[in-house]
Amino acid sequence: MRLLLDECVPARLGRSLSSHSVSTVVSEGWSGIKNGKLLALAAESFDAFVTVDKNLPYQQNTAVLPLAVIVLDSTSNELSVLLPLVPALEQALGSLQRGGYVVIKAQR
Repeated sequence: MRLLLDECVPARLGRSLSSHSVSTVVSEGWSGIKNGKLLALAAESFDAFVTVDKNLPYQQNTAVLPLAVIVLDSTSNELSVLLPLVPALEQALGSLQRGGYVVIKAQR
């Protein structure tokens, strides 16, 4: 699966997703682009968009997007906090469909 990590997600998280083709908003040259346009750009080349932006589903109608959106719901966007979410992320990616929306919550 082709994944795009949002600016707020550490790029190093992609190393833990080695069975996928992972890129970042920064490496694509899309830094600073607002969510609506960013998601439209991402839909052209990616299957899923991974973010920690919990407000995204309130700002965008994720149901009509031509790519899946995954929100990592954690207390921080630090790599050490997000790494424990990778198994649940991998599981979600295994059954995710375009236009799907999943929230993966950290244990608190």
